[in-house]
Amino acid sequence: MEIGLVGLGKMGGNMRERLRRGGHTVIGYDRDPGVSDVASLAELVEKLPSPKVVWVMVPAGGPTRETVGQLRDLLGAGDVVVDGGNSRWTDDLEHAASLAEREIGYVDCGVSGGVWGLENGYALMYGGSPEDVAKVQPAFDALKPEGEFGAVHAGKVGAGHFSKMVHNGIEYAIMQSYAEGWELLEKVDMVDNVTEVFRSWREGTVIRSWLLDLLVAALDEQPGLEGIRGYAEDSGEGRWTVEAGIEHAVATPAITAALYARFVSRQDDSPAMKAIAAMRNQFGGHAMQTEAPKGGDVEGKHDPEVSETSEQAGAGSATETGES
Repeated sequence: MEIGLVGLGKMGGNMRERLRRGGHTVIGYDRDPGVSDVASLAELVEKLPSPKVVWVMVPAGGPTRETVGQLRDLLGAGDVVVDGGNSRWTDDLEHAASLAEREIGYVDCGVSGGVWGLENGYALMYGGSPEDVAKVQPAFDALKPEGEFGAVHAGKVGAGHFSKMVHNGIEYAIMQSYAEGWELLEKVDMVDNVTEVFRSWREGTVIRSWLLDLLVAALDEQPGLEGIRGYAEDSGEGRWTVEAGIEHAVATPAITAALYARFVSRQDDSPAMKAIAAMRNQFGGHAMQTEAPKGGDVEGKHDPEVSETSEQAGAGSATETGES
């Protein structure tokens, strides 16, 4: 088939290459002229035969809305727009309704595979009418991994991105579990080689997974994860998963905890923990760590006056109050 691809970053560029390896003609457009096949979005549309299929791989939110809006003015009846970015599923409903006014079809497609997708294929979850999906099916077949699984027509418009959203929420929780297990194994002076323990889990255990393989690869490169700051961003889909759970009264404690752990990772000094330390000092006389005076010791050491602060609290011991 002939297909247009808008957005040729890491994912889009590799998807263009995989489609071409699959025998398809891809006309790519990117704001970076160094990687673009055409000079404009209009030129891309002009070069495609009808019915035209244009796959959008740009950042979610404003950039995607802007691109879909431009394609609405450039495409015609029977053409199809595919959003393969990380859009929120509620945006899909708006895009589909807007394009339908011009009789343009819309398919939303959640894509997973990252930098490995070029060689291994991309897991695809797509939503839309059977008629519109059929127009894109040759591209789906070329992009998916080899074998029986890896791609699914999840349902109507929005179903693809909703499925990908939940997929990413699950991913948060799995990664958090591996990370907590690794920290505990490293902390306790019991296991001789934590990396080898994780490596052994890659075969024959119920917790084996590709994420486990990737963690072992990272530990092989940096056994103690030296030089990596304990700071983790979130793409937004974890938040959307938690919000959807709240909206539909579905408890998602593991996913929610994993999301909150990422929030905590961004704090050099937690305001909430400061408040807890102050309250423990007030009711139990527990020592507080304070900032070292200028020229004094830092890096988590107690201030010389900490023990005095504890003695002067006057609120009784933790044993007396029964609190900790």
